Amino acid sequence: MVAARITVNGKEAPISPAAPHTTVLDFLRERGLTGTKEGCAEGECGACSVLVARPGVNKPTDWVAVNACLVPVAALDGQEIITSEGLATAGEPGTPPALHPVQEEMAVRGGSQCGYCTPGFVCSMAAEYYRPDRCPHADAVDSADAEHGPNGFDLHALSGNLCRCTGYRPIRDAAFAVGTPADEDPLAQRREQAPPAPVATEYAQDDSAFLRKSTLAETLQLLRERPDAVVVAGSTDWGVEVNIRSRRADCVVAVDRLPELRELRVGSDHIEIGAALTLTEIERRLDGAVPLLAELFPQFASRLIRNGATLGGNLGTGSPIGDSPPVLLALEASVVLADADGEREVPLADYFTGYRQSVRRPGELIRAVHVPLPLSPVVAFHKIAKRRFDDISSVAVAFALDIEDGIVRKARIGLGGVAATPIRSRATEAALEGEPWTAETAEAAARVLRGEGTPMNDHRASAVYRSAMLGQSLLKLYAQTTEAVSS
Repeated sequence: MVAARITVNGKEAPISPAAPHTTVLDFLRERGLTGTKEGCAEGECGACSVLVARPGVNKPTDWVAVNACLVPVAALDGQEIITSEGLATAGEPGTPPALHPVQEEMAVRGGSQCGYCTPGFVCSMAAEYYRPDRCPHADAVDSADAEHGPNGFDLHALSGNLCRCTGYRPIRDAAFAVGTPADEDPLAQRREQAPPAPVATEYAQDDSAFLRKSTLAETLQLLRERPDAVVVAGSTDWGVEVNIRSRRADCVVAVDRLPELRELRVGSDHIEIGAALTLTEIERRLDGAVPLLAELFPQFASRLIRNGATLGGNLGTGSPIGDSPPVLLALEASVVLADADGEREVPLADYFTGYRQSVRRPGELIRAVHVPLPLSPVVAFHKIAKRRFDDISSVAVAFALDIEDGIVRKARIGLGGVAATPIRSRATEAALEGEPWTAETAEAAARVLRGEGTPMNDHRASAVYRSAMLGQSLLKLYAQTTEAVSS
C-alpha cells in the first residue's frame, strides 16, 4: 500500500504523521498555510474553504470549493487541492506573486477589511470563476436578478461564506466584476485533464484507522468485519461531531469515491441516484429534470456543504430535520440497501423507525435512491426557517400532486421537523385525493395537515407555530397553483 499523500498547491506532501481524524484545515495550518482559517468548525462560515479537483460535469475536472474544517485529510489521499495561497502566480525572483483575478477584484473593490474571512471567500469565488458553464449575459443584471451578475456569477456560490465587516456589497461587486479565465490560466487548463483517480487508502495511527476500498464488494466485506465502523462520504455531519463534540472512531470507512455509488441513471420507470453523488453533482446532472429536487437544492445548507453532502449521508443520519427526506417521501422514493449478501429495496416511507433509527442493519449501507417515474406535475418544497438560506428548518413540507380536470387524482406530502422521523402526511393525502382542487378543499385539508405529526417546542419554533405552518403551507401551495393557472 502506497503511503498516503496529498497534492497541495502543486506539491505533494505526506499525510503522516497526522492522526486519522485530523481535518484538512488543521493539516494545512500545521504546514504554514495559515490563509485557511477556522471560524466555526462546523461548516457554516466558509473561512476554511479550499479548492479540490473533482470529476467534472461539463469538463473532465471541476474546481470545487469545500469546507476544510469538516473533511479528514486522509479522505483526500491521492487528491489535489488549492488553497488561497496557491491561487496567486509566482513572479520573478525577488518580486511578490501576482494576484489571482479574484484576489485582485476583492482588493480593489474593498472586499476585505479585517481579512479573516477573505481567503475563504476567495476560494469559493474562484470555484465559481472556474465553473465551465458560467456564461456572461449580454445585458447587465441589476434589480431584476440580484443574485446573478452580468458575468454569469451565481452569488449562491458564496452562500456558505460569512463576513462581519463589509456588509457584503463590495464582495458582491468583486464577484460581479471578475471576467473569464485566460487561456493560459493554469487552473483553467487543469480542467481539461482528468482529476486524480481514487486510491485505496489504509491510513492508521495508534488505535484508529481511516480506510477506503476500491470496490463496493470490498467495502461491504469490510463493514461485515467492522460493523462498528463510521461510514462517511462528504463528512459534513461526521466532521461536526469530530470538531464540536470531540468524537473519535476506531475505524472510519469512506465510500465517497466508490464508482458503484456514483452513478445516475434515468430509466423508463425510475431514476437511480447514487448515494455518494454530491448534491451539487445531482443538481447539475439532472438540470431540472426532477422539479421538486430542483426546488430543494438551493435551500439545502450552502453551496460549500452541497459540494460535499450526499443523499446517502442525509438519509443515513436519520435526522428528523434533514431537508431531503420530505422531498423524497413526496416523490415516493425508495432506498437500495446493500450488504455482503446482496441488496434489498425499501420504500423510504418504511425506512425510518425512530429518532435517528432506520431499518438499515449493521454492515449495510445505502447504495442508491430510486425515484419512480412519471413525476407528479404539481410540486413545491416549503422550508420554514429563521434565515432564507443556510439554516436548519423548523418545518419542511414537500408536495407532489396529480391534478386532472380540476380533481386531485393523487397527493403525496412529505413532512420534516414535526415528528421523531420524517413522515408521510397520509391523512392529508386522503383528504385531498378525489376532491376538486378548490379553496374549500385546500382549507379543509389544511385543517387536517395542522394535526399531522407530533410537533414539539424547542429553540427553533413552538409546537403551535409548527402546526400553523403546516396548514399555511398547503394554503400557499393552492395560491401558487391558482396563480400559475390564471397567469
